[in-house]
Amino acid sequence: MPDRTAEPSRRLAVTRAVALCLLLLLLLSGCDNKTPAVPTLNWYVFDEPSGAFAEAARRCAEGSDGAYRIRLQPLPADADRQREQLARRLAAGDSAIDIIGMDVIWTPEFAAAGWIIPWPEALARRASADRIEATIESARWANRLWAAPFTTNTQLLWYRKDRVETPPATWDAMIEQAERIGEGGRIQAQGARYEGLTVLFVSLLASAGGAVLSADGQGTALPPGPTHRALAIMQRLARSPATGPELANAREDQARLAFEAGGSAFMLNYTYVWPSAQNNAPQIAQHLGWARWPAVDPDQPSRVTIGGINLGVSAFSRYPALALDAAACIASADNQRIAAERGGLPPTTAALYDDLVVRETFPFADLLRATLQDAVQRPRSPLYNDLSLAISRTLHPMSDIEPERDLRRLRNTLERALHSQGLL
Repeated sequence: MPDRTAEPSRRLAVTRAVALCLLLLLLLSGCDNKTPAVPTLNWYVFDEPSGAFAEAARRCAEGSDGAYRIRLQPLPADADRQREQLARRLAAGDSAIDIIGMDVIWTPEFAAAGWIIPWPEALARRASADRIEATIESARWANRLWAAPFTTNTQLLWYRKDRVETPPATWDAMIEQAERIGEGGRIQAQGARYEGLTVLFVSLLASAGGAVLSADGQGTALPPGPTHRALAIMQRLARSPATGPELANAREDQARLAFEAGGSAFMLNYTYVWPSAQNNAPQIAQHLGWARWPAVDPDQPSRVTIGGINLGVSAFSRYPALALDAAACIASADNQRIAAERGGLPPTTAALYDDLVVRETFPFADLLRATLQDAVQRPRSPLYNDLSLAISRTLHPMSDIEPERDLRRLRNTLERALHSQGLL
């Protein structure tokens, strides 16, 4: 006979099994309906201290209606270390990098290596609208836009109005004035063996009407007349009593600190020296004047190299479309204004130099815009890093320059760099 006492136990077991299955189904159904996580875009850029970049990231994320978040990933302060870190990770196809705060000189190298993506035409128009032409050119390579111009910069001539009645128009005039002033008339510039020395040479060469590379970028240009003139000025500067042996080790910050110490009449440097003097040396700031970077030829305006940060999108990003949209947002005029006001970073949008907030930050806004409109690019080549090393190592120290000899040496080392011959 069947064991009827076992029936309730079997029914209870079945009921429990059915309940467990239903619970699992409900849990699975709940997982299927779960809202997907919001993508986080990693923006690798130098560690901007004012919070302007963080504010831009926040504003763009909030304006995306939940499409993405942006996380800042700070890079080292030194530009060479920034490039080295990014190059290693991008060469390895690191998908954790989405948006890249790129030094303007990286565009050809990163584009040619396949590390960043070109901007689609519609977004390219948005990213370049109303920008100063030189900033757009810095973001282009092979007739494509590879980044959104965000911030820019260039050097001006800073001088002591209590020691200099009229700022000099040319390098020769500046050196002569400094030597006449004597004590308190020193010139602060960048003469160390690094990128700043390359910037000095390229700016002098362009101001003299020359260029480092041929029009197609495949060979050297270095026309004899302009190159000889640029090298002669560097030699004269370094051997003048208005400079000293410290010039051979001077970078931007050494020049700034020396000027703020009070013993100088002139300084070639970027715009960050203006707020620095106000904060660190108000007694100097009250006498601080500005003028256009000195010309080589009195009949030709100077042309100074352009700097700044452009926003590229990694070719290995998991969210390239979102990253392009976010980069375009970060580089918008509103965020450029914030970067100018809080961080002292000049904008790439021309009209912002008429903005009251920007003009309050940069009382020299008109001069800065005019200089940027005439700005020159550093040699445009995927091999730029090697070219820059060739220039700075050949011309250091400036006191040893012999124009005829070093014109030949420059041609030789630059040709070797263009053909990747030897280690520089």
